[in-house]
Amino acid sequence: MAQFEVTLRDRTVESVGDADAYQQEGPMTTFFRTEGRTTVDSWATRVASVRTAEVLLIRRADEVAPVAAIRSA
Repeated sequence: MAQFEVTLRDRTVESVGDADAYQQEGPMTTFFRTEGRTTVDSWATRVASVRTAEVLLIRRADEVAPVAAIRSA
């Protein structure tokens, strides 16, 4: 599962975990869990929303496997 870091206009950074995707819905940007599907559809679960006018930057911060796990694979 991905994690998104949202930088707001006041320079605070909020983390949104357990989300795969996001999209604008009217005045809000909403983060969704899609359970591996490639699009946000009617089965997607809303995780969090933030007012789009407050957003400066959204950065996807994927989980990185530890080096030891990569070597043993």
